[in-house]
Amino acid sequence: MFTGLSAFPLTPVTSSGVDEQGFSKILNRLAAAHIDSIGILGSTGSYAYLTREQRNRIATLAKQLTGDIPVMVCVGAVSTDAILHLVDDAQTAGADALLLPVVSYQSLRDEEVFALFETVTRHVSVPVCVYDNPGTTHFTFTDELHGLLSSLGGIHSVKIPGVPDSPTSATERVDALRRHLRPGVTIGISGDAYAGLGLNAGCEVWYSVCGGLFPETAKQITEAAAAHDHARVTALTTRLEPLWALFRKHGGSIRVIAAAAGVLGLTDTDCLPRPLQPLTSDDITEISRVITALELK
Repeated sequence: MFTGLSAFPLTPVTSSGVDEQGFSKILNRLAAAHIDSIGILGSTGSYAYLTREQRNRIATLAKQLTGDIPVMVCVGAVSTDAILHLVDDAQTAGADALLLPVVSYQSLRDEEVFALFETVTRHVSVPVCVYDNPGTTHFTFTDELHGLLSSLGGIHSVKIPGVPDSPTSATERVDALRRHLRPGVTIGISGDAYAGLGLNAGCEVWYSVCGGLFPETAKQITEAAAAHDHARVTALTTRLEPLWALFRKHGGSIRVIAAAAGVLGLTDTDCLPRPLQPLTSDDITEISRVITALELK
């Protein structure tokens, strides 16, 4: 399941709690697009803001709504005990894989991170993807640590945050990481603006926020990558620069995606967990224009 398009949907949240109806509409949209896999409760899925019970409910709903599409569930938390409880919940819900970020209050050492993944992989019966997200977790993985983690049999993929801006440098970056990984462990690109560079550099999967709301648009890119059509991959991702610009303008993707879900009528316009605030009406109008101009679907 760690190839192609892995779409990461929003978890809409209102003052009443998780908007299950809105989440169901988003998941139905993904299922209809026949994407390769779905990653729920990632950063755009607001895992850090939700209770254990809410996360369990979202995982259960996702498995009910997605048919044969594999579902990966994020189990990030600060303590190992909390992670293991989330792991048990996710596996009971039927998760096909787990996504594990390194979330901490105190700064972690490499040996502590290795011990965490060793504990989790020993505890689980499904594959685990390493979530490398230094912008949020403030922990930086070295290639050497990724290599040690890949020696654990349960590790099947690494979700990296981005690659350098030039095709040559991007390829060098991916090749350097791959030299440290156990054969068969895939590399997935996230940070949507880097999708084209990462896929052309040899990443096997796009862990995509864009795909979580606009799966048909994202599928065009991963299908071009599967056909080794580098020029088309570049053209399609460059075309989406107005969307990437919105992500940069608003400090990341979640506020933009939440507003876009409202524009599409899938959720309320205000569907972010507090303290996150919805964008202004002017910002939402701009997002609506971009969706129309790019024909995002």
